[in-house]
Amino acid sequence: MGKKDVVIKVDHVGMKFNLSSEKVDNLKEYVIKLIKRELMYQEFWALKDVSFEIRRGERWGILGFNGAGKSTLLKVVAGVLKPTEGTVTRKGKIVPLLELGAGFDKQYTGAENIYLYGAVLGYSKEFIKEKYDEIVKFSGLKKFIDVPIKNYSSGMRARLGFSIATIVEPEILILDEVLSVGDAKFRRKSERKIKSMFDKGVTVLFVSHSLAQVKRICDHAMIMENGHIIAAGEVEEIASQYEQMLKEDS
Repeated sequence: MGKKDVVIKVDHVGMKFNLSSEKVDNLKEYVIKLIKRELMYQEFWALKDVSFEIRRGERWGILGFNGAGKSTLLKVVAGVLKPTEGTVTRKGKIVPLLELGAGFDKQYTGAENIYLYGAVLGYSKEFIKEKYDEIVKFSGLKKFIDVPIKNYSSGMRARLGFSIATIVEPEILILDEVLSVGDAKFRRKSERKIKSMFDKGVTVLFVSHSLAQVKRICDHAMIMENGHIIAAGEVEEIASQYEQMLKEDS
């Protein structure tokens, strides 16, 4: 495989956040403290010196404990966050399934949000119209489709978001814990849907707390700890290393 097959290249990426060490309750208090220079900022590096390459058709799982930087890394790769240091190069249409349904307008119904969210993801109105029944059927929310989203549970919102986002065949799929939404039946269904994209050579970057799921879906994995990648390679090898870490942690 040549260099041309690299679809995601993360090069010495660092992501710094400023955490205010004092809790400020409102904007007025914030401005007063800022003027008096009473606000202390702590610098926090969520990612530090992260580098890796993903080739077309590879499916990578990202493992690590809470706060390891997994979700931040996905947002940087998806282009949602701009890294403080380093560069990310992407080739191909990326569909990031990060905060499913975060693009919904809660005042509107499920049906209206299919069009709205579709537009956010860059689909034309005609395309959504054509795929509308398929989206509703997959989500299993036909009975609730004319109900405002504000009355949906987070699981229902996620199901609708997943159904809209996966209606196209993306070249690169970025998944953050999305296969853990909804009930067991929907989880199996969404996993099958993702797997059906594998035959078409989709590239996957996937964060999950379920090691079993990572093993089912991914052929490669990496382990993150404190914003660094501490191991990367074939999924079986990395999974057993992670299992060891889980044992040591318990």
